[in-house]
Amino acid sequence: MSASDFEPTIVGFLCNWCPFTAVDLAGSLTRAKSPNFRLIRVVCSGTVDPKFVLQSFLEGADGVFIGGCWPGDCHYIHGNLKARRRVALLTEVLGQVGIEKERLWLRWIAASESARFVEMVEEMTRQLRVLGPCALARRPRGISP
Repeated sequence: MSASDFEPTIVGFLCNWCPFTAVDLAGSLTRAKSPNFRLIRVVCSGTVDPKFVLQSFLEGADGVFIGGCWPGDCHYIHGNLKARRRVALLTEVLGQVGIEKERLWLRWIAASESARFVEMVEEMTRQLRVLGPCALARRPRGISP
């Protein structure tokens, strides 16, 4: 597969409240969601366990997108701030196993920002095409970097 043929796979963990509503609205407005994006609905961005992110990369994801409500709008008060702290630590861990920090995105999305969500996924897809396939996903299981 040449670099120009590469289509990245993105696993998206989206909060049930604002980000998922934005995706739903994008679909109802017939905006095309990227075929590269695999959506997982979570109750809050703060519930995304770092092991889910690592497992996504091990199972072949080229990027992971975590969508949370804007700070101050979290239905669980501080869930999105918990997600921000986890992602900051996780970025360090990913670097230690050879995964570029640009492969993990945390973005705030309001329910009314369906167009912005579509733009973010398109931008992430473009950036991942430039980066190429995730090195971790290409390794056979059980072999460390």
